[in-house]
Amino acid sequence: MNYLPADTRYQSMQYRRSGRSGLKLPAVSLGLWHNFGGVDTFSSGREMVLRAFDLGITHLDLANNYGPPPGSAEETFGQIIQKDLRPHRDELIISSKAGYTMWDGPYGDWGSRKYLVSSLDQSLKRMGLEYVDIFYHHRPDPETPLEETMQALDYIVRSGRALYVGISNYPAEKAREAAKILRQLGTPCLIHQPSYSMFNRWVEDGLLQTLKEEGIGCIAFSPLAQGLLTNKYLGGSIPEGSRASKAHGFLKPANITDDKLAKVQKLNELAQSRGQTLAQMALAWVLRHDTMTSVLIGASKVVQIDDAVGALNHLNFTSSELEQIETILK
Repeated sequence: MNYLPADTRYQSMQYRRSGRSGLKLPAVSLGLWHNFGGVDTFSSGREMVLRAFDLGITHLDLANNYGPPPGSAEETFGQIIQKDLRPHRDELIISSKAGYTMWDGPYGDWGSRKYLVSSLDQSLKRMGLEYVDIFYHHRPDPETPLEETMQALDYIVRSGRALYVGISNYPAEKAREAAKILRQLGTPCLIHQPSYSMFNRWVEDGLLQTLKEEGIGCIAFSPLAQGLLTNKYLGGSIPEGSRASKAHGFLKPANITDDKLAKVQKLNELAQSRGQTLAQMALAWVLRHDTMTSVLIGASKVVQIDDAVGALNHLNFTSSELEQIETILK
């Protein structure tokens, strides 16, 4: 073990309180959804995680099915914990989730108590941890009673497997209902993790207001629209190694339309006038909400993490800039 974190790691990062809880998260968090699986290079993943911590990114977000193959991102992270970060466990917020298909049969998906508890036990074993800081239900289950799912989350905290619980991908009314059940059980909902970006604004239709009223934090995933809101695709081609170039990626070449690229070009010009990269402006735009606790970035290179943290140098927008963005996005 020869890793020593930077002494300056807490000097420039901003930390925001998650809702009405006592927990603060870094304004920029690192997700291990892509580029940390068994098909990826371990040394690259390790370098990114350690660089993130050196920059004050104390929150590292995983899920049972991250990889590919499923589970391998947690295994990779477990190796990094054992090799480098074990002495700094109490400086870290580590989260995991369950809710998507993880194993065959009727007990490896959705939101039953059986699945959630079993999945977290497997996640803890893969990461070599006694507990996670935050455990999420990854998506609503249309068949399992919400009471059962929330009771499972409550049990997970009371059993010492997690310190806090959250939900992900829940629409506004379902989130409000889940929050009420958890509050009655005595395990408040800490945070909600929805997708949100300039190209994906569904949370503005009630969810953000609901979270504010319920005192729940919000951490946005895919704030860069899977890399579309960067300079990566401005040339019109699909670079090797980008998410759109990977068979297992969620950004498909068909999503990179001429209309989207024209908007990206105009947004990039506005970002340049602000003295930022497009990615930095896109992150700042998400973070402008007072209910937004953190943005959850992905990365394939260390330089992308540095760039994302650089967004914190210029988070404010003029009313004219916000109007320009709205015009571009129409």
